[in-house]
Amino acid sequence: MKSDILLSTKHLNELVQTGRCTVVDCRFDFSDHGKGKADWLAGHIPGAFYAHLDDDLAGPVKAQTGRHPLPEPAAFSRFLASTGWSKGKLLVAYDEGSNAISARLWWLMRYFGQPSALLDGGLAAWVEAGLPLEASATRGESSQPELLEGNENMIVSSSDIHRSLDSGAFPILDARARERYSGEVELLDSRAGHIPGALNRPFIDNLDNNGRFREPEWLKAQFESTPGLASPQAVVHSCGSGVTACHNLFAMELAGLGLTRLYPGSWSEWIRDPARPVATGQNP
Repeated sequence: MKSDILLSTKHLNELVQTGRCTVVDCRFDFSDHGKGKADWLAGHIPGAFYAHLDDDLAGPVKAQTGRHPLPEPAAFSRFLASTGWSKGKLLVAYDEGSNAISARLWWLMRYFGQPSALLDGGLAAWVEAGLPLEASATRGESSQPELLEGNENMIVSSSDIHRSLDSGAFPILDARARERYSGEVELLDSRAGHIPGALNRPFIDNLDNNGRFREPEWLKAQFESTPGLASPQAVVHSCGSGVTACHNLFAMELAGLGLTRLYPGSWSEWIRDPARPVATGQNP
């Protein structure tokens, strides 16, 4: 075990063998929204249930929301109940390997006050360790939906950020790739660029060449030395739609820098209002 929020394949296998956790596969392909579930059906960690990013880890898209608004508590509770999960039980999320998508489920569990962890290296690490896979849908006994309440102190809104642009009260860390942050490339959203004043840290920088999270001490030094990030604990995380932003948030907690905040709507919500300013180019 690397920490209580980042598990090795050995530790997860022990938990699976003894039934001490709920495992959820979060694989998702932005270019083919059905591929993740098909891949799960073809082979997954034994006993793992499937979470679809659009259907289970997000709510309905509305005129003023981003692409992945937070799910309604009742809907998210029904999803968890479908896996047999009950309050207080550890949920372990994984995806192909980077945890770019599964970090969203990890964060949602924390938002609703429940224990959660990620599998370091995801399914790729599990396969590399020679551990077995299981095909077809996981069957389990559903539980009663639990009453969940989100911690509003863990999020900020578009209006919060807009009001703070001049003061810089919310240091924003944008997890998108550099070319999307700069506005050079934008394939998912209708406008390119970033929130004025936002700093860029692509989430992929949290990983080593094997797709594992870098050591906490290394991550801590990187975040603390980021130019313009005077107070890491005050950080608000953003990305395209509030998904990969959770990866940076996770990395900061892994580094011991506290559970920072998320802007759930992120760039795709920010640009819904044409009155909100947009910046382009790289960090100064």
